[in-house]
Amino acid sequence: MYVTADHALTAPAEDLAAAVAELRDRAEIVDALYRFGLGQDLKDRELFASAFSADAELDFRPAAAKWGGEPPVMSGRDFIVDTILSMFTGRVDTTHQVTNPRIAIDGDTARLTALVEAQHLLTADPAVRALLKNPYAVELVRDGHRWVIRRMRIDNTWFTGEPTAIFG
Repeated sequence: MYVTADHALTAPAEDLAAAVAELRDRAEIVDALYRFGLGQDLKDRELFASAFSADAELDFRPAAAKWGGEPPVMSGRDFIVDTILSMFTGRVDTTHQVTNPRIAIDGDTARLTALVEAQHLLTADPAVRALLKNPYAVELVRDGHRWVIRRMRIDNTWFTGEPTAIFG
């Protein structure tokens, strides 16, 4: 599930063109996760939607299980975007920080492992908050010059605050 290779690049060091192409792919792969986070933080529907394939699947169940939540798996870009933005817009302010990205590329598919810290504050009462430290396991597909998320599984290592006040 997680990318645990003992090295980053797979292109031979002597093949500069292949190395540059792989580095571009790696930047675009991580950018899909940046679009996911910043799209939520800015409540920017277009940016947020650009992170996903049309048939995307987002599984937040492993994280929510840590505090007793039982959300469904979200399927389809429009459903994911509508569900998350309608839950947060005007009600919850968020900030997402992405670290420790590990990537494995196989042609036009890729896997990404990352650690995401997500702060959530109720807009009407910022003292009500939930800070989550979540490992992400992401499957991506090439979409022209960029990469998009096909499947995302969000687990939780620890949290502070009141996730049930944020997520219901």
